Amino acid sequence: MRDMFRTMAEKLSAGEDIVLVSVVASSGATPRGAGARMLVGREGRICGTIGGGAVEYRSEHIAAEVLEEKKSGSHDFSLTKNDVQNLGMICGGDVKVYFRYIPGGDSETLELAAEAERRFAEGHDMWLLSEISDGGRLSIYSAGGGFFPYEPPEWTKELMSRKPKSANRDGREFYAEQINSSGRVYVFGCGHVAQELVPVLAHVGFRCVAMDDRPEFASAELFPSAEEVLLIDFERVADYVDIGPEDYVCIMTRGHAFDTVVQAQALRTPACYIGVIGSRHKAAGVRAVLKGQGFTDEQLDRIVTPIGLEIKAETPAEIAISIAGQLILHRAERNAM
Repeated sequence: MRDMFRTMAEKLSAGEDIVLVSVVASSGATPRGAGARMLVGREGRICGTIGGGAVEYRSEHIAAEVLEEKKSGSHDFSLTKNDVQNLGMICGGDVKVYFRYIPGGDSETLELAAEAERRFAEGHDMWLLSEISDGGRLSIYSAGGGFFPYEPPEWTKELMSRKPKSANRDGREFYAEQINSSGRVYVFGCGHVAQELVPVLAHVGFRCVAMDDRPEFASAELFPSAEEVLLIDFERVADYVDIGPEDYVCIMTRGHAFDTVVQAQALRTPACYIGVIGSRHKAAGVRAVLKGQGFTDEQLDRIVTPIGLEIKAETPAEIAISIAGQLILHRAERNAM
């Protein structure tokens, strides 16, 4: 969504009219659920996707009509079994799509994009609120910064959750979607797997911090897609980072001893995920050491090891894909709660 805001600002600053197309409700096996978005201009789709296939194809044509009529609105798609087969799709179900017309040079949206970029940079939990009953007027919300650029009803704060939500009250309909999380992925160890992992995670929306105690590995040049690269002492993790309940921990240092040291410290944090690279044999040995330090079985069960999905990964790149897949799954399960 950050890139989409940047593109919106670029197009609007150039005087181009655009349409923000958003899936605000879905049921069945649709290609993308609520929260999927794309931008459409005079030349067609600019960026983003609502899943491809028939719904996206039809939505591009509807967006073109919206650009001509200069009027926002919604459209319901219902794909029957025969419709799905005739269109060559593999997904069916019902989808509600909202088309928000934004005229070129629109000052409110440009101010919104600038403020959103500021909050993205500061790492706030942030939501995008669309007032569907008022032409899709947009606002962002974060706990520290409140609403911007206008103040919707107080009850809309109830919609701010990990899962997209909509509500209709007092004749006003709103749709809210979280577009940024304060959570980060803390990667301990900047070796070959980490160098493959960080760009993959960054590409799917995770904010990564890469850390090592070796200057030649804790290098921004090796991790251009990381939010931060830190040279740290593995014995004193809390001196460098503050790991919270929205954060993920991936441990892949250069040796068992350092992995164990970092695990012990990670277990004392409320991190939502702690994964450690290595074999089951290594994991059993480390578990015994940590139990000897006083950790309970319940505490140790928080650790995912070996890290990653079971896809018979062998190379650093394959292992990185397996880890990224596991984090995507973990994130999706948390967002569904």
